[in-house]
Amino acid sequence: MKIPKHIISAVILTLVVIALVVYLGITFSSMRNPEPIYAGEGVTDMKMLSDWFPGLKGTNGDTEVYILDSGVEGASMLVLGGTHPNEPSGVVSAVMLVEYCQPEEGILYVIPRANNSAFTCTDPQEAAPMKYFIETDGGERWFRFGSRATNPTDQWPDSEVYVHASSGQTLSGSETRNLNRAYPGKANGNLTEMIAYGITTLINEENIDITVDLHEASPEYTTVNAIVAHENAIELANMALWDVEDYFSISIEKSPTNLHGLTHRELGDYTDTLALLMETANASQGRLHGAIHSSLVVDGVDKFYARAAQYGAVTVPFGEDGIGITERCARHISCLVAFCDEYLPEDDLYISLGDMPSFDEMVENGIGAYLHSPE
Repeated sequence: MKIPKHIISAVILTLVVIALVVYLGITFSSMRNPEPIYAGEGVTDMKMLSDWFPGLKGTNGDTEVYILDSGVEGASMLVLGGTHPNEPSGVVSAVMLVEYCQPEEGILYVIPRANNSAFTCTDPQEAAPMKYFIETDGGERWFRFGSRATNPTDQWPDSEVYVHASSGQTLSGSETRNLNRAYPGKANGNLTEMIAYGITTLINEENIDITVDLHEASPEYTTVNAIVAHENAIELANMALWDVEDYFSISIEKSPTNLHGLTHRELGDYTDTLALLMETANASQGRLHGAIHSSLVVDGVDKFYARAAQYGAVTVPFGEDGIGITERCARHISCLVAFCDEYLPEDDLYISLGDMPSFDEMVENGIGAYLHSPE
C-alpha cells in the first residue's frame, strides 16, 4: 500500500517540530546551569544566602556567599556582583576576588551572583547572547550573560505599578523584579524583595563595615565611570578617588535621597555599612551599538559607539579600540583596593585585600590572567 505524500509530509513536519521543541527545551533548561566558580586559596568558607535568611532556601534566589577570612582581626567588606547579570564586569570582578584574592587583614565577603534568578534568562527583545567567553592562561572560560531582572518564571506577574515596600515610592511595574530597587527588602515579599532582605540581613548580622555593589552602564548614560556613595560613605569615596585618579578618570556621585530601593541609599539608611556602588562603561548594555554578541560584551569594540563619540553623543571617551572588560574590571578592582586602603576606623580595625594587581598590571595582562583555568 502506497502512503499518500501528504501523510509523509505531515510525519516529517511533525518530527522536525518535535526535534526543534526538544532542542529549544534543552537550550532553555541549560540556562539554569551556572558558570563554574573556583574557590581560590583565600576562600575560607562558602555559605548560601539562605544561611542568613532561610526563606530563600530551595528557591532560585538563593546564592553562594564566599568568605575570605584573613585570620587577622579587622574590618569587613561585602562585594556584590551580578545585581544585574547583563553588566558583566561586576560579575567577573567578583569572581576574580573569589579565585585570586588573599586578604591579609579583616574579612571579605563576596556574592558573585547577587540576583541568581536573573542569570537564568536574558532580557526580551534584546537578542543578547546567553554566554560570553574570557581567555585564561589555561584555556577559555565561559560566563552567563543574564537579565537585568529576576526571571519571570520565578516571579510573575509584574504589577501595573511597583510600590517600594519601605518607602511607598511608586515606579514602573517591571521594576518589581529589579534587585536594585528592592532594598532593604521584605521577609514576606516577592522573590526579589526576599533576596534584598537576605543581603540586608547578612550585612546587619555580620556587621559589615563596607558594602560595594558593582555595576555597569551604557556609555551614553550620565552616571558612568563613577562611584555613587551614601552620604555616610562620601568621604571614603573621595579618599579612594585620590588613590586611583593617576590611572583613570572617575567621578563621585552622592546617593539621591528621593529614589528608593538602591543599595547605596537603603543599605546606608537601614544598616551601619558604608554603602557604595560603582559604574563602568559597557557598550553591550547601551542603545547605540550594532549587533550584540559575546565579543562585544568582552572587547567592547563597536563602530557605532566610536562614531557616536565623535558627535559628542556619549559621556565617556570611546575610540575604535572600545572599552574592554579587562579595563572595566581593573577599574572595579582598583577602587575596591582603594576603599580598603583608605578606610580609617575609630577602633583601628582595618581591612587589606593583600597582594592585588595594579590597574596597569591588569590592563597589560588581561583579566583572564587572574582567573582560574577551566577544569
